[in-house]
Amino acid sequence: MIPWLDAHTPFPDVSEALTTDAPGLLAAGADLSPARLLAAYQRGIFPWFSEGQPILWWSTDPRMVLMTDRFRVSDSLKKAIKKVQRSAADPDGGRWQVRFDSAFEDVMRACAEPRRDGPGTWISDDIIAGYTGLHQLGYAHSSELWLDGELVGGAYGVCIGRMFYGESMFARVTDGSKIALAYLVHFLKQNGVAMVDCQQETGHLASLGAAPIPRERFLQHLRANIGLPAISGWVPLQPYPRASD
Repeated sequence: MIPWLDAHTPFPDVSEALTTDAPGLLAAGADLSPARLLAAYQRGIFPWFSEGQPILWWSTDPRMVLMTDRFRVSDSLKKAIKKVQRSAADPDGGRWQVRFDSAFEDVMRACAEPRRDGPGTWISDDIIAGYTGLHQLGYAHSSELWLDGELVGGAYGVCIGRMFYGESMFARVTDGSKIALAYLVHFLKQNGVAMVDCQQETGHLASLGAAPIPRERFLQHLRANIGLPAISGWVPLQPYPRASD
């Protein structure tokens, strides 16, 4: 049986996470306050649960991660990035823009919308409130793609020191989420972030270059990087270099 957490109960050691039935499940309960979320991420723990369930906390083994120097940019994505770059370079203001942190809550709410191939995500109003609190404290960030002033793609996650934890993405135009992610990964790489935590294995993440690693290796990298100075100046870098590869 997994432990139940109240407001003052610390997290158990991640080695106590289940290995069968629900592999990686560590604990249930507590809250989604910024303080609790920070305590979780600093230990390699993340919340994930469905509507009607208590808050469930996970530490998966193996852990899906994306090394920022292994991000895969397909030919079609290169073309899309070039289009955005040309627009961003237009002195009169182009149709396309990439921004960071200008609409964090809007990105989260877009990520929570129903998908074409299924229902909405697990991102509830309580989740949005918790991560918006982290954003206000400078720990959560969004990468956004805009077209004619409309938000059409994005990604968000948590950054502690030089460790980034990816949470979710959305797209309202073709490759919208991938363009936002590409600019985010490029920015992180240039600012000394080597690893993006992707939490769980999916074919989509694998197609972008993510791969599973043992949890202990993930935790070693986390411990070495969360105490480093925080990134300052969250502004998309131009030009995006791989677009001209």
